[in-house]
Amino acid sequence: MLVKPEEVGLSSARLGRISDHLRRYIDAGKLAGTLTLVARHGKIAYFEPQGHLEIERKRPVTPDSIFRIYSMTKPIASVGLMMLWEQGRLQLDDPVHKFIPSWRDQRVFVGGNHPAWQTTPVERPMTVRDLLSHTSGLTYGFMERTNVDAAYRKLGIADRTRSGYTARDMVEELAALPLEFSPGTRWNYSVATDVVGHLIELISGQRLDAYLREHVLQPLGMSDTSFVVTEEQSKRFAANYQRQADDSLRLVDDPAKSIYRACAFFSGGGGLVSTAHDYFRFASMMLNKGELDGIRLLGRKTVELMTMNHLPDGQDLTNLALPGMFTETAYAGVGFGLGFSIMQSPARAQIAGTAGEFAWGGAARHRVLDRSRRADGRCVHDADHANGFACAVPAASRAADTRLFGDYRITRWRDNRRAYDARCTNERSSTRMTPDWAARLATCACSASAARASRYRS
Repeated sequence: MLVKPEEVGLSSARLGRISDHLRRYIDAGKLAGTLTLVARHGKIAYFEPQGHLEIERKRPVTPDSIFRIYSMTKPIASVGLMMLWEQGRLQLDDPVHKFIPSWRDQRVFVGGNHPAWQTTPVERPMTVRDLLSHTSGLTYGFMERTNVDAAYRKLGIADRTRSGYTARDMVEELAALPLEFSPGTRWNYSVATDVVGHLIELISGQRLDAYLREHVLQPLGMSDTSFVVTEEQSKRFAANYQRQADDSLRLVDDPAKSIYRACAFFSGGGGLVSTAHDYFRFASMMLNKGELDGIRLLGRKTVELMTMNHLPDGQDLTNLALPGMFTETAYAGVGFGLGFSIMQSPARAQIAGTAGEFAWGGAARHRVLDRSRRADGRCVHDADHANGFACAVPAASRAADTRLFGDYRITRWRDNRRAYDARCTNERSSTRMTPDWAARLATCACSASAARASRYRS
């Protein structure tokens, strides 16, 4: 149910700036369409569709439109694993090789190319915590920075377009590849959450899609969230476009014959599709400390554990992240928990947010969860909670690796990516969203200080 923004301490006029801003990108052909949701006190105050799901067939974006959520799958898979942790079926400090024996003798890259590697033994075994916090030493093929990620591309690691390819196949291929660094010593965005998804399968005895449907999605009423788009859902499914060198848009995934119509590789790191309303329910569950509408998925203390900074010595990503690598968040002032980035210092991050805020984004859309705190450090409960969810049907980055990452990815250009930025100067769009657009547009809509929105920039 949509309420008037003023009923929950928001400003209709200021929320309207979001529509005006995004309309400029749609009119310029930078985005095909958008769907933006802002809620506070558990009530939706702004829910605005604009533009088209599919330009060719002139299908408009609607409130129940279905989008590929890519890495926004990661928090859902992380919750799934932590539900098993609550049952005592694993420990965070369990070595991963306890569940995947072929990973017992992992090694770290020193030199060479696939398959002629020069390596050294890991300083300690990779743990489950390393997977959840992205300190595992794994990587993504689309990074295009090292000989290790070149091997990921060559082998097609985590490529859902490979016929019959499964998560089990992925982990066995990874067993033969070196890590980028010894677990726990650095931070790097990676296929770690795909491994989390496979751990869920190994520990629960269920396929990942069945486990998440039974234990997370159905209990929360997330009926449109899945790894496969049905015939009926295809009418609400967004198209995907890639921006070409001349700034024209090329359709790269037609909803009528999408790769999401079937699935063998259930990617815990990026395989789900969902709607704004479905993900709002998941976000609300996390904000309510693991419970929604009388259904409890996680205990309060488990959610608090997940949304603490787990990086060594309380460091932020500036200190631990490998330089020049893609991620879904700023580095400065941001730590990482178990499946979520953790805001430590809004001033350092240059984001209008709140210390303690936890979030994660995806290649085609972004969301933020805000856990506001009082001056004494105690968490404020639902009265001061807000969350935002933005979906886009954009043109892809021209630097995208569509083979490895599905349809496309949106690249975040950050100060700590200057080397990569310089290399791609001629590849990216000449016009991009300002770094703090959502913070300016949505945060200023609050007459109180609780609502936060995340940045989205291409």
